[in-house]
Amino acid sequence: MSCSDELKGYRGRARQRLGEWGVRVWSDVRVTNTAGSVFEGVILPRSETFDDLHLVLKLHNGYNVGVHVDRISTIEEIGYREAVYKIPEKEFPARPDLPKVTLLGTGGTIASRLDYRTGAVIPAFTPGELYGAVPELADLCNLTTKKIFGVFSENMSWPEYATLAGAIGEEIEAGADGIVIGHGTDTMGHTAAILSFMVQNLPVPVVLVGSQRSSDRPSSDAALNLIHAVRAAAYGDIAEVQICMFGPTSDRYALLHRGTRCRKMHSSYRSTFRTVGDTPLCLVSRDEFTILNGDYARRDSERQVRIDPTYDDRVTILYYYPGMKPDLVDALVDRGYRGIVIAGTGLGHVNKPLYPALERAVRAGVQVMMTVQTLWGYAQMYVYDTGRDLLDLGVVPLDNMLPETALMKLGWVLGHTDQHAEVKRLMQTPISHEITAREPHNGYLILQGGLPEVEDFITSHWK
Repeated sequence: MSCSDELKGYRGRARQRLGEWGVRVWSDVRVTNTAGSVFEGVILPRSETFDDLHLVLKLHNGYNVGVHVDRISTIEEIGYREAVYKIPEKEFPARPDLPKVTLLGTGGTIASRLDYRTGAVIPAFTPGELYGAVPELADLCNLTTKKIFGVFSENMSWPEYATLAGAIGEEIEAGADGIVIGHGTDTMGHTAAILSFMVQNLPVPVVLVGSQRSSDRPSSDAALNLIHAVRAAAYGDIAEVQICMFGPTSDRYALLHRGTRCRKMHSSYRSTFRTVGDTPLCLVSRDEFTILNGDYARRDSERQVRIDPTYDDRVTILYYYPGMKPDLVDALVDRGYRGIVIAGTGLGHVNKPLYPALERAVRAGVQVMMTVQTLWGYAQMYVYDTGRDLLDLGVVPLDNMLPETALMKLGWVLGHTDQHAEVKRLMQTPISHEITAREPHNGYLILQGGLPEVEDFITSHWK
């Protein structure tokens, strides 16, 4: 293959300069820029949608970086790493003594291969691909995979939620001993919350899993998250919708979080997911389960799953801020929204200029709910005049329900009724621990770096 052929994906000035330097796609190179910085890595193919001014390198630490061609002084080829851009596919062995687990795919990077045309990481998904990427799975279960969607998690929405709920019901009826859902992490909490309402009376575990770092990176959490999630689905006793991701930043164990009480709390940490206002359900290692919260629905093969994928997507969240103007509320009503979740300050407050707009919204039949943007704690609207005034307007407090969970539940409830009294009753009646009577004493723990006692703790436990 000629150097020109191997520059496929590069164009314009970037292609010209690569030809001048005599390097090619998949060359292992040492790049020095005009500022004297040195980058060592492999030249990746370019996405066809990128500009023609940057060289894309996969650094030896696993990260990708773009280097502007006009800022490159020299490029030295120190080797060549011909791309292996397909995960080896092996026949997934069947063993009659192992439980049956179905992996439903929505997207994400649980196991990946590199797309030669774009340099993008493409999910591997067939049982054979997953077996080639994570052979430990064959010791855990008989695996079936079904691709439901292939989207980034930000593109998941109400029709996808309903379809996914139906697929879960079908797999359970077909005899699956557990369900794993591969999902991007950005909106995994939303999907886990809505499935907790659309899929009820579960006989087996439903476990959502993703990865913060893709499989082509040395620090990837993908394989271990998948192993933990499959173990939880195949052998775990918690028959609820759960999220399974890294517990600490190390690879010592994973945590199972209840679907209605979990939130992504960091953009890049592997231990990004956190149970808010409660404790996680379970600690999962390669060898054992350690129950952390005993209040859960047990696995029961006699239980009949109930699929209820009804919804009304005309719902939204208003994150209150000082100076918010009433025209925002009026605009939502004018545009036909039927439900508004407010993430209010303190115990559930907004400013007085919003009162007339909220009153107009309630009179127009819009259901207005109040949560707290502090995340931890309760909407307690009887304490101050502000809260009592909002109650008189018809705003409904949702105790310690998370704003995102409230949004998902409100859309689901409005799919069943728009009668205010019934909406209020359903929203304030816990279905899947979305409201708890009290937070445990250790349900709110946020360590503040820099304090002596915290630094002592980190020093003794950080690995």
